[in-house]
Amino acid sequence: MAITKNAKKAHRASLKKHVFNLRRKRVVTSTTKDVKKLIETGKKEDAATQLSAAFKALDKAAKTGVIKKNTASRRKSRLAKALAKV
Repeated sequence: MAITKNAKKAHRASLKKHVFNLRRKRVVTSTTKDVKKLIETGKKEDAATQLSAAFKALDKAAKTGVIKKNTASRRKSRLAKALAKV
């Protein structure tokens, strides 16, 4: 457990950041799952609109440091490739 005043404050800040990071990560996974589901069912137009939301979520997660930049670009590439395949 944190002893000093600064350590207690840093711990509180890290707990707040943890909530934001979990929320950001949950949005990324849910949007990518939605896109994959729409691709599997063959709804190309709906998947294309959902793809932009997934790109936005991935970019925001990469910008804030939740995931790395190359990870975001790899996931975006794979989603776009899967949509083009349909």
